[in-house]
Order: sequence, then C-alpha cells, then structure tokens
Amino acid sequence: MTEKAAAKFFILDGGLSTELEAAGFKIQGDPLWSARLLHTNPKAVKDAHHRFLSSGSDVITTVTYQASIEGFVQHLHQTPDQAEILLRSGVQLAKEAVNNFISDNFPSDRKQPLVAGSVGPYGAFLHDGSEYSGSYEAGMSVEELKAWHRPQVRALVAAGADLIAMETIPSFKEAEALVELLREFPDTKAWLSFSCKDTQTISNGKKFSEAVEMACRSKQLVAVGLNCCPPALVKPLLDSIRLPKSPDVSWIVYPNSGDGWDLDTGWIRSEETQPFVWQAQEWAALGAYWIGGCCGVRPADITKLRGQLLGTLQ
Repeated sequence: MTEKAAAKFFILDGGLSTELEAAGFKIQGDPLWSARLLHTNPKAVKDAHHRFLSSGSDVITTVTYQASIEGFVQHLHQTPDQAEILLRSGVQLAKEAVNNFISDNFPSDRKQPLVAGSVGPYGAFLHDGSEYSGSYEAGMSVEELKAWHRPQVRALVAAGADLIAMETIPSFKEAEALVELLREFPDTKAWLSFSCKDTQTISNGKKFSEAVEMACRSKQLVAVGLNCCPPALVKPLLDSIRLPKSPDVSWIVYPNSGDGWDLDTGWIRSEETQPFVWQAQEWAALGAYWIGGCCGVRPADITKLRGQLLGTLQ
C-alpha cells in the first residue's frame, strides 16, 4: 500500500470494556458498566487507552458509552455539576494517554492520535437490553431523544474531544435525533455507527440503507457505518447501499471479535486469530477507511489488524 493510500485509514481501538475486564475489573451487570471506573479507578482507564495506542490505534474512544449526567447522579450520588465534571474526565484521561504516548518515542509513521468522545444509545442508560432493539423509541419523540443526549454531547465537546462517536445506535429515530443535535455544535465532527440485527436492517428493523441515507445528509459526519455486530454481517450490510460520493464521508466498521460470549465470564477467546482481522481488507475495498474492533477485541488484535490493512504484518 502506498503512503498516500495508507493516509486515508484510521485504525480504531478495540473493546475498552473487554480490556478492563481482562485487567480484573468486574463491570458486567453494572448499570454504569465501564464508566464507573472514571470514579473508582481512572488510572486503569488511562492505562487501557495507552495499551491500544501502543498496539497501533489512531483513534481511542472514551469510556463514556454508558455514562450520563443522570446515571452518575442516580448511581454514584453525584450532583449534576459533579456528574458533568466526571463525564468530561473521560476525555481528559484519553488526552493524557495520547500525550504520554506521543512523548514516549512516538513512531514517525503514525498519525497524531485522535480522541473520540463516546455517546451510546439511550437504551444503554436504561440497562434493560433495549440498546440492542431500540424498543424505547416508540414512546419518545425526536426532541425528547435530543434532550436526553444533549448534556452528554455538550460535556464531551466542552472537554475537547476531537470528534464524537455516536455508536451502537439501534434506532432510526434516535439516529435522526443525534444528527439534528450535532448541528447545535457546528464546529464538531462525528461518526455515526448503528447496531444491526441482520444483513439488511438495523436493530429496530429499519433498513440499514435508509438509516445511512438519512445520516449522510449531515455535513458534520466523517464516517457512517456499524459496530458491535458479528463480523459476518459487515460485508452484506456495506454491499446493501453505496455511500454518497463525498471525499469527506467514508464507512466506519468495528465489529465484535467473532468469539463466543458467556453471561458469567464474558468473551471467550477462540484458539484461532479473530476473523474480523482477515476480513478488514475486504471492508477497506468497499470504502471503509475507519476500521477497528468492539467487544472481545484486544490490543494484540489491533496490531494484527493494522498490519493486515497497512501491509506490515510479520
């Protein structure tokens, strides 16, 4: 791959929660999930970010997927002001990890790493599994969903996130709300990635193609795509629609590892190399220039992914 071609790619990180679980933290079943560590062990979060940077990630995502002002008030007994400071700290920790990585023999062939402020779906706050169905959208308007997400987005932008990661979105209506909300922050760029239940539809049953077409009306998105799904769904979903021809928008894909899942122990590693790594070049050929992993994906997998995409695999 030429240097010019390689410059188009952004290697994302992997499953931050998976990495924290591997370090011994018990976060399954917690209504705040990995975001609780912003309060209890911020150093562990920063260390996990650093491991992904060292593995080859050009973008690290904050540990705020399941964080919200209301959630911190309810589950950590914070005041709203304290909750906002805690949410902002997710960006600050990631930026500190980037600064430390750059100051420590930063490779000359690497991009300046970016910090993406993670915004998860409303269903993640509900902690009832609806983040994978979008069922809550029936009882909420676009304006209500915008009102819910506004404090989180405002805090991440104010803290200096390089872009906003609107991720694992199961609902067409919620995606509309986030795209509209983004206009309130006109200097902010973002990506929007959906959770999908099959090769044609996002989790609430709407066509993936319709959701992508809607999202691409935004002039602030750098990428649109999918995450937190089996690797086998990626190519059929990308094949189901052509992105509008724009030099500013590409596909973003970061599926799960392809390993098994156990309710008690979490992700079960298989003996073979994660399947998503070996499909990455196929996704890139379809226009996916932002590629990484989600649940079950570790730093070593990102190293292999980077090598596979950029032609440096030993």
